[in-house]
Amino acid sequence: MSNKTYRVGIVGATGAVGQELIALLQAHAFPLAELRPLASARSAGRSIDFDGKKIAVQEATPDAFAGLDLAFFAAGTAVTKQLAPEAVKRGCLVIDKSSAYRMDVNVPLVIPEINAEALRSHQGIIASPNCSTSVALMALYPLHRAFGLKRVFFATYQSVSGTGADAVTELESQVRAYVAGQPLPRDVYPHQIFQNLIPHIDSFGADGYTGEEAKMRAETRKILSLPELKISATCIRVPVVRAHSVAINAEFERAVSVDAARQAIASFPGAELIDEPAKNAYPTPLAYSRKEKCGVGRIRLDTAFDNGLALWVSGDNLWKGAALNAIQTAEKMIKLEIPLRA
Repeated sequence: MSNKTYRVGIVGATGAVGQELIALLQAHAFPLAELRPLASARSAGRSIDFDGKKIAVQEATPDAFAGLDLAFFAAGTAVTKQLAPEAVKRGCLVIDKSSAYRMDVNVPLVIPEINAEALRSHQGIIASPNCSTSVALMALYPLHRAFGLKRVFFATYQSVSGTGADAVTELESQVRAYVAGQPLPRDVYPHQIFQNLIPHIDSFGADGYTGEEAKMRAETRKILSLPELKISATCIRVPVVRAHSVAINAEFERAVSVDAARQAIASFPGAELIDEPAKNAYPTPLAYSRKEKCGVGRIRLDTAFDNGLALWVSGDNLWKGAALNAIQTAEKMIKLEIPLRA
């Protein structure tokens, strides 16, 4: 990696993912010449702490990107659609966590451990996948590389932090109300989340699948360059604060074995093998909160598929599912000496 430093902006710096980006940039000692936190007019003027200093938050306007090399977008789709092209016009590379450009044929959708070469074709904007897709593929990709993926079923167990800070507050408020014997408040979700599961993330489509389920299908196909891959997903919100988990049942083209699957997972840089059932050793969301790797375990032969495997993965939705993947993408570009400008 060169000794060059970069002028970096964060759009949505005061939000949950923005705060994680700030912490991870510091933890990774990212080569910064400047950090420019950007947010809505409502948050402008606040300050963030970085490396022992307080930095004022600026309003995210088109001119706020002047002079920046790179901007991490950790805001919603509408903000990205409005401001990302303006950033690119000013010579700034955009790495975006929203769904705004994920399926645009001209925008690479990247998990750097899987398809870093796609970064070479960027035209100023790079997309990061949905959090559940990122976590699932940390387990699935090394198995695809080993055996050749044919079809896959996902069942996700997604934490409330994936919805946002209001959802975390709602879960905590419901816990307190339950203990106090009071009515449980409910504003964020269509049903109580405490002591419950909600098989409904995003809106329902005409085919009965939710937007989250459709994203997992489309994004997995794009990242793996398997446009005809057979995928079905059921996405479920669970009363866990942080880190998503995914149960995966996959069928492969070539013969599989548990030992070979474990070796493939253990040698993959984005995953950690935790698979000793006799010792109660398997990944859990609590254990994989604020961890950079995703934990993979419960690997076994699938009893419904020929050449099939069943497995379980847990990973931090705010890290590998969002902020960490974006930073790793930028680091990979620097390592591969890919220009940040289109």
